[in-house]
Amino acid sequence: QVQLIESGGEVVPAGGSVRLSCAAFTPAFGSYSMAWFRQTPGKEREFVAGITPSGRDTHYADSVMGRFTISRDNGKNTLYLQMNNLKPEDSAVYYCAAGGWVDITWPQKIHYWGQGTQVTVSS
Repeated sequence: QVQLIESGGEVVPAGGSVRLSCAAFTPAFGSYSMAWFRQTPGKEREFVAGITPSGRDTHYADSVMGRFTISRDNGKNTLYLQMNNLKPEDSAVYYCAAGGWVDITWPQKIHYWGQGTQVTVSS
C-alpha cells in the first residue's frame, strides 16, 4: 500500500503561481512513475503531468505545456508540480497518483491516489 498526501493548494489570482507537493509514504517511491491529475465537479478526472521513476522523462497535457513543471525528489519521497501563469480554467482539485509509465495518462490504470488539494484561480 502506498499513501500519498498532497499539500500546497490555495486561492491565487490569474497569472499567479502555486507549487504543489505530494509526500509518498512508501520505501518504493523511486520505483513508481508519478503523475498529477485534476478534477472539477461534474467532469472526468484528467491527466495533467507525469514523470518516470528516475525523473528523466516527463509528459504534459497540452493545456498546461509550458506553464506547469513536474519534478520529483526520490531522496525525500516527494513529487512536485510547479504551476505558473495560472488561468481560471486551472481551478480544480489536484490529485497525486502513482502507477506505471505506459498507462500514466489513464486514471483507470492508476495504482494509488492521494486525497487531493484544491487550487482556485480567481479572475
